[in-house]
Amino acid sequence: MSQYLAVGLTHYLVVAALLFGMGLFAVITRNHAVAVLLGVELMLNAANINLMAFSRFRASAGMAALQGQAFALIVIALAACEAVVGLAIILVLYRNMATVNPDEADELKW
Repeated sequence: MSQYLAVGLTHYLVVAALLFGMGLFAVITRNHAVAVLLGVELMLNAANINLMAFSRFRASAGMAALQGQAFALIVIALAACEAVVGLAIILVLYRNMATVNPDEADELKW
């Protein structure tokens, strides 16, 4: 007879906290602009996990079920916009300064 581990809200929150921590670590420690952008994406995905988890466990208590999913879709759309704008800025930075190191991009005018 097999026994299954019940996945509760705490499990989702721990996974989201680890994912957010990895994203924050990438943002703080990396010198490559694309790695920083990926770190921000990890943090946004951790927020999505939290939204979905709270929505699921709140729905099991008899509340509205689609609020977390709606907010997660909005966050996904904003993350896509952020990725496009961030990659465009990185591309312009590379074309003008031949580097993708954010520390070297301290001039507003070239």
